[in-house]
Amino acid sequence: MVSPDDTYQLLRNLTTPVVAITASHGGKDNGMIIDSAIRASIVPTIPRLAMFIHKFNTSHDMIFASGRFVLHLLRQDQFDLIHRLGFAHGRDTDKLAEVPHRSGRLGAPVLDECYAHFECRVANAMDTGSSTCFLGEVVEVGYGAASAPQGEVMSAAYFRAHLPESWRADYVRLLAVAQTFALEHSADIRPLVWRDLTQT
Repeated sequence: MVSPDDTYQLLRNLTTPVVAITASHGGKDNGMIIDSAIRASIVPTIPRLAMFIHKFNTSHDMIFASGRFVLHLLRQDQFDLIHRLGFAHGRDTDKLAEVPHRSGRLGAPVLDECYAHFECRVANAMDTGSSTCFLGEVVEVGYGAASAPQGEVMSAAYFRAHLPESWRADYVRLLAVAQTFALEHSADIRPLVWRDLTQT
């Protein structure tokens, strides 16, 4: 019998690159970090991606309200950006205040520094209880402020292996908070029909 902890560690093999998500709504910008985004199309002319956003994140409601977001692949040297966007809450601080960025084609922030970015329009969404799975239709692709990708893509395994020791306690604490929230809400799955489904 495989224990829940061992099952969790096995599932970590499915983890995707560490990415930054930005959104804008009601005059406010925000950014966050996730490792739950995947390619959702094999057709080059129909680029799509999917991602899971926990409902306690400020960006969740911003994406749900605006129907727009930007996903950024990050480089292996962007630990400080991950710390800034992933270790604080958007309700408590302007996480993008000191992060160079511009408004993208869809109005959401595009970070100047990243491996690549994908501006997305929400094509569909699915309630998972503690989070929402957003299907994004990619409408613009670029490399931040660069003309080509630089460095290597940050993976979840690389991040965990090179996490600064001074951050580890906060990382473990924040993970426990997210896991507790998910445990309490995962069964509360509700039917969801995305409002713009007929327009995609």
